[in-house]
Amino acid sequence: MHGRELRSLLHPFLLLLIFERPSHGYDLIERLEAMGMSDVESGQVYRVLRGLERDRSLLSMWEAAEAGPARRRYELTAKGRNDLRSWIARLAQLDHVMDAFLRRSAVAFERPRDGRDSYAASRG
Repeated sequence: MHGRELRSLLHPFLLLLIFERPSHGYDLIERLEAMGMSDVESGQVYRVLRGLERDRSLLSMWEAAEAGPARRRYELTAKGRNDLRSWIARLAQLDHVMDAFLRRSAVAFERPRDGRDSYAASRG
């Protein structure tokens, strides 16, 4: 998956990562990359984080770093946990649909084909 498909999954991925361990943006980006989301732009991650904060799914606070500037640390709110549960249910349903699609496509590709498109062949 690339670009647009991955961006549409940033909300639930970030909610999950922050649920696992409250963190700052750079760490979240590294953890997204470790999950296979290496094509996501850091600017997009920060826009989603700000949106989740405006939506009250996240809280953030400035945290002094041992070296370098202070960083914003993100934590999930009760609303954020509920949002994550909702995303999990929706993604489980999507997983079910995608599994059916993949099984059906595997069967379709296993069938012998005569080399013609059946719709085009039926039109003559």
